[in-house]
Amino acid sequence: MKRRVMALAALLSSFAFTSAFATPQEDEARAFFTRFVEAQNAHDLNQIQAMLWDSPKMLWFARGEANWGPEAVVSKLKEYYKGAWQLQPDMSHFSAVAINDTVVQLMVPVAFTRSHGAETPRVDTFLISQTLVKDQNGWHVASIMPLADTHFK
Repeated sequence: MKRRVMALAALLSSFAFTSAFATPQEDEARAFFTRFVEAQNAHDLNQIQAMLWDSPKMLWFARGEANWGPEAVVSKLKEYYKGAWQLQPDMSHFSAVAINDTVVQLMVPVAFTRSHGAETPRVDTFLISQTLVKDQNGWHVASIMPLADTHFK
């Protein structure tokens, strides 16, 4: 009996970081985030802009600067893409919480390989917090906030 209880506990704990208990919105957020990272790694500014919330209140806080609205975000990314810019999220620590049917908050550690222009690229890891909103056209990034502390507590 004890062996069965231990096996059941091990099985249940293996679902902790999977989508076994995720809401449909959380699963959609994971898929959307994966596509968003792919667009960034491809430096596809058109695709990225289509994935951003079309609102002047869309916010990306990066390198100490608030970038408001999708046009400002795309402009900043265009500048960053002159150097190295690659993202590698640790999806084993991806977390998404559906606030309601149209808002999801996600967090995931991401290793950034980045540089300005001809600088030597460096890799830094941030905990990325994103808020996604859903409208008639699907999911969009409403905010992006990188945090230097990459560990959930």
